[in-house]
Amino acid sequence: MRLAVFLSIAAVLVLAVVMTLAAVTSVVSTTQNTQNVSLASCNASIGPITAAGSGGQMDASKLNDEQRGNVARIIAIGKDRKLPPLAWQVAIQAGMTESGLRSLNYGDRDSLGIFQMRPSMGWGSPAQVTDPTYAINKFYDVLEKVPNWKDQRPGDSAQDVERSAFPDRYHRWEAMASHLIGAAGDVVDPTGCGEGTGNLMPAASGGAAKAIEFALAQQGKPYLWGAALTRQDAYDCSSLMNQAYRSAGIILPRVSKDQYKAGAHLPVEQAQPGDLLFWAWDTGNPVTIHHVAMYLGDGKIVEAQQTGVPVHIRPVSFTERGLVRQAVRPGV
Repeated sequence: MRLAVFLSIAAVLVLAVVMTLAAVTSVVSTTQNTQNVSLASCNASIGPITAAGSGGQMDASKLNDEQRGNVARIIAIGKDRKLPPLAWQVAIQAGMTESGLRSLNYGDRDSLGIFQMRPSMGWGSPAQVTDPTYAINKFYDVLEKVPNWKDQRPGDSAQDVERSAFPDRYHRWEAMASHLIGAAGDVVDPTGCGEGTGNLMPAASGGAAKAIEFALAQQGKPYLWGAALTRQDAYDCSSLMNQAYRSAGIILPRVSKDQYKAGAHLPVEQAQPGDLLFWAWDTGNPVTIHHVAMYLGDGKIVEAQQTGVPVHIRPVSFTERGLVRQAVRPGV
């Protein structure tokens, strides 16, 4: 019996070593393979990648004639103004959030039209802001004055134009808008990054291998919600990621929804070893992120999952419920 137990423990240790070596080797290989790639000037966290899956297409199928007509106007005016598809996506998300893409003659205080523009705040006369053509052009006028609007998520740019008291609500329609700019806008690759976006991004930092090694070494340790970052005998999901990358000299924020902002984004299907994967109650709204794990490659992650479940490796499906469509590459 003792021999069987000893052999079982030895097998587990061998598996852990093999997983560590395999993950580290994969990171090194990825770094070497991407050194000769000419990096594109693009941002994988924005654009049509969020349309993966059926959610965006399903939401788009529910639009009525008026809503589809306003989407067509947004795209046509954007094309006439030679604005990139990302601008159309920002406008669609803003219009859907503010009015359901309808030219309303009512709203909060004196807010009117597709974008609920307020005449009292200098957006134009009531007749102007309820004219879709005027409203769309006015929206684009303001958007083009937003610094770095091309380098951030479309929902963030929509907020910069609208100045809402609820800034995160514009992300709700990201998947639908990205589907529409591809389908209604007849654009195959709105970001200009190509289908291999993940391969055009900087490779995982050299610290990724060290972070993986640290995380794998914590297997079997208990889950503890709110575990202090000074503890290495118990972890919650984000403290494990924080300490893993801290061991490699990369500092991440404490909580998972903030860690989502701590690196370059790429389509989750193109995640490489060391990249972080996130789960949210609403995958279109990063404020609802509640879990983070580290991708190991070969369809596996290491995570501190929940109370009663120690740090472990498990298989992951890129289509599983709650998985956010963007992975994050720390240190890039």
